[in-house]
Amino acid sequence: MSSTSTASMVDVELQPGRPPLLRAEATGGAAGWAAAHRDALRTAVAEHGCVLVRGLGLRDAAETGAVFSKLATGLMTEKEVFAPRRTYSDGVYSSTKWPPNQPMCMHHELSYTLEFPGLMMFACLSAPTDGGATAVADAPTVLDALPAELTQRFEREGWLLTRSYNDEIGASVAEAFGTEDRAAVENYCRANAIAFEWQPDGGLRTRQRRSAVVSHPVTGRRCWFNQIAFLNEWTMAPEVREYLMDLYGADGLPFNTRFGNGDPIGEDVVEQLNSVYEAHTAREPWQAGDLMLVDNIRTAHSREPFEGPREVLVALADPVRLTDCSPTVEVTAS
Repeated sequence: MSSTSTASMVDVELQPGRPPLLRAEATGGAAGWAAAHRDALRTAVAEHGCVLVRGLGLRDAAETGAVFSKLATGLMTEKEVFAPRRTYSDGVYSSTKWPPNQPMCMHHELSYTLEFPGLMMFACLSAPTDGGATAVADAPTVLDALPAELTQRFEREGWLLTRSYNDEIGASVAEAFGTEDRAAVENYCRANAIAFEWQPDGGLRTRQRRSAVVSHPVTGRRCWFNQIAFLNEWTMAPEVREYLMDLYGADGLPFNTRFGNGDPIGEDVVEQLNSVYEAHTAREPWQAGDLMLVDNIRTAHSREPFEGPREVLVALADPVRLTDCSPTVEVTAS
C-alpha cells in the first residue's frame, strides 16, 4: 500500500508494523536531494509522525551533516545526556554508546529537559548483521492504549527522574553539562528546575519533575511523552540491575524514575508500559545509506539489540520548549 499526499507530493509506502517508507533517487547528491525535497519530507513527517528515506546512499559524516543541515530549522547541542556520544561536527553525533546486547526501549529524546528536539534525524552509515533497528511507536496511540487510571496518575503527578553522576557508568558531569565547573553546573540546574546535591566523594545527584503527558505544539494532540520506562531500574537486565544495586545502592543508581510524588514505580508498571509500546511498535531493519526523520513529540523511538558493526549518526533539531506543550504539572526540581 502506498499513499501520495497532496500536501507532501511524495509517495510514501505504508505497511502495517513498518515505519512509513519513501524511496529516493538522489542522482544529484544526497544534500541536493534533501534541499529539493525538504518541504515535502517535513510535511510527510507532520502527517505520519516519521518517515524512513531509502536510497540516499549516505556514506560519511560530512555528507550526513550536510543533509541534516538542509532538513532542519536548527541543530541542537545536546545537554543532560545520560550516556556519552561522539561528536562529529556541530550538532552531528554518534548514536548513544550503549551495550549492543541491551535494548534501548521506547523513549522521547531529552523528554526530561525544558527544551528538547522537535525533530530527530538518524542516518545509517553501516548496518549491523542482525537486529539494531531504530523502531518507532505513535505516542497518542500509546497513551490511549495505557490504562486510564495509570495515565491519570501520571498526568496529576508527573514523573521524577533521579540521577547520580560518576565517572564509571553513564555520562559524567562534564559530559552531561559541558563543564566541570561546579558553579556553572549549579547555575544550569537552577535555571532548569533541577534539584542538586554534591556528594562527599565529589559526585553529583539530581532530581527533576516533569510532565508525562504533553500536547503537541502544532496539532494539539495529547502524547505520552517521557522516559519513564527506559530510565527505570526495572528495564535493566536483571544481572545489570543487581550489579548496580550492589555497587551504588538503591539511592545511588546512575538513573532511575519514580512517580511524581516520589513513590517507586513497580516492576509491573514498567512491564505494562513496555508491553504497550511493543504492541504498537513499527520496525524496519537499517540498510546502509538510510535516513530516518522522527517527530520527537508524537513518535517514540528505540534501539534494538544487534550483532556486528553498527554506525548510526544522529542530529537533534528544531528545539521546542516544554512550556509550549501544555505540561500537566508545574515544572519543579523535585
